[in-house]
Amino acid sequence: MIVSHDEQELLLRVRQLRWEADGVLSVHLESPEGSPLPDWSPGAHIDLHLPGVITRQYSLCGSTMDKHSWRIAVLREPVSRGGSAAVHETLRPGDLVRVVGPRNNFGLVESPRYLFLAGGIGITPLLPMIEQVAATGADWRLVYGGRQLTSMAFVDDLRERYAGAVDVLPQEQHGLLDLDALLGTPETDTLVYCCGPEPLLSAVEERCATWPKGSLHVERFAPRQREAADPGAESAFDVVLQRSGLTVTVPPGMAILEAVESQGIDVPNSCREGICGTCETTVLEGTPDHRDSLLSEDEKAANETMMVCVGRALCPRLVLDL
Repeated sequence: MIVSHDEQELLLRVRQLRWEADGVLSVHLESPEGSPLPDWSPGAHIDLHLPGVITRQYSLCGSTMDKHSWRIAVLREPVSRGGSAAVHETLRPGDLVRVVGPRNNFGLVESPRYLFLAGGIGITPLLPMIEQVAATGADWRLVYGGRQLTSMAFVDDLRERYAGAVDVLPQEQHGLLDLDALLGTPETDTLVYCCGPEPLLSAVEERCATWPKGSLHVERFAPRQREAADPGAESAFDVVLQRSGLTVTVPPGMAILEAVESQGIDVPNSCREGICGTCETTVLEGTPDHRDSLLSEDEKAANETMMVCVGRALCPRLVLDL
């Protein structure tokens, strides 16, 4: 990944709210002055800041050709941490919201053939990818699953625009997606893009383990499930902040970001869960303990960057470009 903290902070107006499916509300954002919005590429997301709740990340799911409007879609979570409830219950047309972005950790790589796999609200980052791929004439297919057809957003539009290239397979009618049939035979000329709930992502990762390296690209909306760390088994370590000229001791049970913030150092961050990439920091020396759900295994092994919001160190002294 490339470390970049050059996203823009914008104050945007909610132009329209629209029901896209049961529990899914799309939010259309525009500049209050009517000016063009920053360019973005398929797979990008934005940080949406709502009063009284922590920041949430949402994929841009409109058209990259629309220079004056951004669209996101928000699933009303049964047990909301605040973001989806605020969008569904309090956000209204005309409201002004603070947005940071766009940021892209799920970029579309050029390929002669694509297989898009979506589960539920995971369809959102794939929509602009499909639009771009269809426009270039590349071979592609979308397999879109969900619990019920009524809860699957943008189905009518997908069927109308792309017809035979789209398979809509709600679980209530077809059961779980047949991943063995879809991914059982590795293909050298195909990239797989997948977004959805963790069970789907884990199952796809397992089946793509034998595919050519770099074939699979996934986007997570929640941290990868991992065994909780035992603070009693951790040791304190020092983090040298090269640009700030400070050394901070990180105690057991604490992520680097929290320790650095306690010393008054401001580090760009958003999700604090290791999934958005805002806090990605260059590692100058030492071995990080990567605990994020964003970097690939190769990127983690390279130890060139880390997500300090969840990461620690596997060495007594870590030097970061902060």
